[in-house]
Amino acid sequence: MRALDAARKESRAVRYPSDTPQAPEAQALHCYAAVRAATEALAQPLSPEDCCAQSMPDASPAKWHLAHTTWFFETFILETHEEGFQPFDPAFRVLFNSYYQGVGRQHPRPQRGLLTRPSLATVLAYRADVDARMWRLLAQGAPQVLGLLELGLHHEQQHQELLLTDVQHLLSCNPLLPAYSPDAPAPAQGPAALEWLRMEGGLTEIGHAGGGFAFDNESPRHRVYLQPYALASRLVTNAEFAAFIDSGGYRDPALWLAEGWDWRTALGLERPLYWQRAEGGAWHAFTLAGLRPLEAAGPAVHLSYYEADAYARWAGARLPTEAEWEHAVQTHPENIAQRCDAAWQWTQSSYAPYPGFRVAEGAVGEYNGKFMVNQYVLRGGSCATPAGHVRPTYRNFFPATARWQFSGLRLARDVLSEK
Repeated sequence: MRALDAARKESRAVRYPSDTPQAPEAQALHCYAAVRAATEALAQPLSPEDCCAQSMPDASPAKWHLAHTTWFFETFILETHEEGFQPFDPAFRVLFNSYYQGVGRQHPRPQRGLLTRPSLATVLAYRADVDARMWRLLAQGAPQVLGLLELGLHHEQQHQELLLTDVQHLLSCNPLLPAYSPDAPAPAQGPAALEWLRMEGGLTEIGHAGGGFAFDNESPRHRVYLQPYALASRLVTNAEFAAFIDSGGYRDPALWLAEGWDWRTALGLERPLYWQRAEGGAWHAFTLAGLRPLEAAGPAVHLSYYEADAYARWAGARLPTEAEWEHAVQTHPENIAQRCDAAWQWTQSSYAPYPGFRVAEGAVGEYNGKFMVNQYVLRGGSCATPAGHVRPTYRNFFPATARWQFSGLRLARDVLSEK
């Protein structure tokens, strides 16, 4: 079985302990094994050289992803709950700490690609060692670790997606434009026709309602008031975004936020990330499967918030708020295509705490709360998001300039302004 097929099979097999309250400890063993195996399957098509390189400060080497996700279990579970705990390598506590100040120092993020040592083989041995120790701990029952275990597994699934998007950016920097894998995931297409779905709005609730896993930033559930609005039934397509380019959208400052225009001008941007013109003028795009002709009906992806916002303005629409997006998906899921299998969808909502949000105590409280500034919320899920990791209340977030993720857009309109 090919590596990506194995990863998808493992992802589909995941059922978290909180989803099976009748035997959560037993389910934890299966869940842990499935998630960990899926990560290694995603790395299988890569060479040791591929796994070490870092293409930009925002991306991390695949070797670092493999190690950091292991560091999470060693640091937050084994260090506290394993009898006679001894670290695999004391130096790894600093090398593979991402941003947890409460745990100690971190190796600088922009320098992760300089870590030629430890080798990939050593990192894989680290994974195997921690897996064996985690397996023994979980086999003992250890109900006190199930909450942290579930957080760690969802954390690893986040890094599975990051591993793919970081590898795509890395390989795009190679003039040979090598493919990660011919069977790599690709964004799902939506229906050809776009429909505007009218939502009456009113008083509604958003946020996690309890039952099953959710990150802390998805709570508390709270009430919001929505004006009537309309939401597009599918994502903006490549053909539609190409029309924006051809009409001079990247050269019209009236369509751009001032900060976005300055950013676009400074970088000389004229197209989405990974797009390029071929001989004859046809658009191609670099994908995880290599350079391919741009699929006209496919969703436009690898867009920054600024590009998504400028397109929406050009199209006579706007980006939805995250409350509008969640309300529509919760109340009319059957009418909304590409909810979670194509691209993360930019919203106009700044990433901020919900009313009543409280940061958890300890180092794990650094997971989401301290990033609630200067970022925007994306909703949905992408072709690279592991199966079972998405839900309508999920709040992804990135800076307005981020483009290397599978980020696209779904349009919204104010119903009161429609004629």
